[in-house]
Amino acid sequence: MNVSLHGITHLTTTFLLFALTAVLEIVGCYLPWLWLRQGASSWLLLPAAACLALFAWLLTQHPDAAGRTYATYGGIYVVVALLWLWWIEGIKPSVWDITGAVVILIGAAIIALAPRS
Repeated sequence: MNVSLHGITHLTTTFLLFALTAVLEIVGCYLPWLWLRQGASSWLLLPAAACLALFAWLLTQHPDAAGRTYATYGGIYVVVALLWLWWIEGIKPSVWDITGAVVILIGAAIIALAPRS
């Protein structure tokens, strides 16, 4: 298997872009959650809306078909959501969470890296 430096760089950039996209989506949804469930300021809705707008824009920056992009992104999103659970909410993911994330990442990799005709 011949893996080029360009291919690794592209894969790394794509992964980081998906991870950033996931953080923006989570923050865009978490801030209204804080407002609705924790009584935080309604001013949090402004950065939430900005995060969600940037999230949507970032998803359009991938050259692949939208459905394939969303499917691959979903796998990365699950991993980032579990990291959020651990780092922000202070809940350590279970062995089942981690196992599920690995399975989902394998599926996302198959979708993203499959040869195209």
